[in-house]
Amino acid sequence: MSEKTPVFRVKKWLDKEDYEELLKISDYIGRRYGYSVFRINVNKILRNNLTLQDVKALLENVNAEIDKRDLMYLEAVLKRQRSVELFWDGVNVVMKPNFYLGSIYDSIRGMVEYDPKRKLFKVKPMYYFDLIRELEKLGVYVVNRTNLKDTYPLSFNIELKVTLRPYQEEAVNAWLKNRKGIIALPTGAGKTVIALAIIAKLREKTLIVTYTKDQMMQWREMLLKYTTITLDKIGLYYGDVKKLAPITITTYQTAYKHINRLSPFFSLLVIDEVHHLPAEKFRYIAFNSFALHRLGLSATVIREDGKHEELFPLMGGIVYWKTANELVEEGYLAPFRIKPVYVELTIDEKKKLRELIKLYKLFAKGRSFNDLLKHARFGDEDAQRALSIHSRIRQLIHNAQNKLKAIRDIVEKELEKGSKIIIFTQYIGQAERIAKEIQGLLLTGKMDAKERNEVINKFRSIRKGVLVVTTVGDEGIDIPDANVGIIAAGTGSRRQFIQRLGRLLRMKNGKEAILYEIIVKGTSEEIQSRKRKSLSLDGLTEAELSEVDVLH
Repeated sequence: MSEKTPVFRVKKWLDKEDYEELLKISDYIGRRYGYSVFRINVNKILRNNLTLQDVKALLENVNAEIDKRDLMYLEAVLKRQRSVELFWDGVNVVMKPNFYLGSIYDSIRGMVEYDPKRKLFKVKPMYYFDLIRELEKLGVYVVNRTNLKDTYPLSFNIELKVTLRPYQEEAVNAWLKNRKGIIALPTGAGKTVIALAIIAKLREKTLIVTYTKDQMMQWREMLLKYTTITLDKIGLYYGDVKKLAPITITTYQTAYKHINRLSPFFSLLVIDEVHHLPAEKFRYIAFNSFALHRLGLSATVIREDGKHEELFPLMGGIVYWKTANELVEEGYLAPFRIKPVYVELTIDEKKKLRELIKLYKLFAKGRSFNDLLKHARFGDEDAQRALSIHSRIRQLIHNAQNKLKAIRDIVEKELEKGSKIIIFTQYIGQAERIAKEIQGLLLTGKMDAKERNEVINKFRSIRKGVLVVTTVGDEGIDIPDANVGIIAAGTGSRRQFIQRLGRLLRMKNGKEAILYEIIVKGTSEEIQSRKRKSLSLDGLTEAELSEVDVLH
């Protein structure tokens, strides 16, 4: 064999089509001893943008005879002629090819971003491993100088100190089949325990992203309580405390700022409350993570704005879900009732509402609410006035006097039964008035973390009582024995409604949960109530599942 001139021969007589195909990879030498003899032409292979696999396929198609050493030499030559180098530029992973990519670029266009000044490509972290696989499939030799790996094994074993429920085992196994995807289960179903079981089975360095600092602390407590992971193996990464460890927990806000620093060290990314991820700011976290394995957790994947569809390219589809009603029937969540309580506006409130509606129509000029928002952004004063009046209408309805009376009556009745009550509202002012009126505990976003923890711990410690919360209590509060909820003011958001209901569903001592909705008759609150319950409370409906990426 001549190192520079690999040859092959074909015994059968070649038709015109086969002959022309072979000329794309070689030069015809002539007939020798009953064979058609060809010399491999690397330049032709490169010019026709063919890979080693393409060459092998052509040779096999005509039953060509070629020395294996010639094929190995050809492979080495093609690698030298068509290679890309991956390396760090100090901040990003970049790709530098030694040849014109041509049609290859069409196959990797979404995975890289070209920098014309530096004449190289910035690699999009989420697609890093996909890029390598695609380049190798296209016959491009990858010189990888990044030291990034698709898995970072833990140096220690993890044991789970809790027995999984059957559906939790199913969720773990469903995720492990894909090693990517979202688990959607109601609040109280033990999604965190499922995640701990996955971490224990996968045994990879893990970055956990939580929505709030309080939830970050809860995750650390759960890791210590339900696994054999020791405190020194857990790092908290937020604020002034930035400790990297095999299992590192951070918040959305911190991860957004520091994901480029965090990303290279972890091969499993866990996103809690994953329905927040499609927000413009937060999707940056998943997009800039190199982690090949991804787990999303949520009680309410579906978003009213439709952006849940953006979750699936970032985290994978829904690999497992169960509804609240299913888990109630199986005895894992508390049975529940939803009870609307209707109240009337006072005579003065009705008069004020009519005046505000008249003014709203005057300045809205028949435009939809979304149109008003758009025009207000561009300085339309009438649209701005209409939106201001709309806000006053909402405040009037949500703060109706008879609501407070209805809440007081429900609280008195339920406390006599020994109930533990959570009252939900949208507004700090309303929460403060209610808490003062019924002498309940108060939890709002104005409080710092220490104050919030003190309030929550106090409420947990009492046998019966009332906690009034604003939207800060919609996620992350764990009060297993709370059995009564009262919605003083809410929105039409189905997600918020399910989250609030979920605060009451944790099973304890065979309780039954009840959620009261205080609704002002003849107002937008009736519409909002219908809207948030218009889709089944069972969780994901068949209609919704048909619209999302569900992995089986």
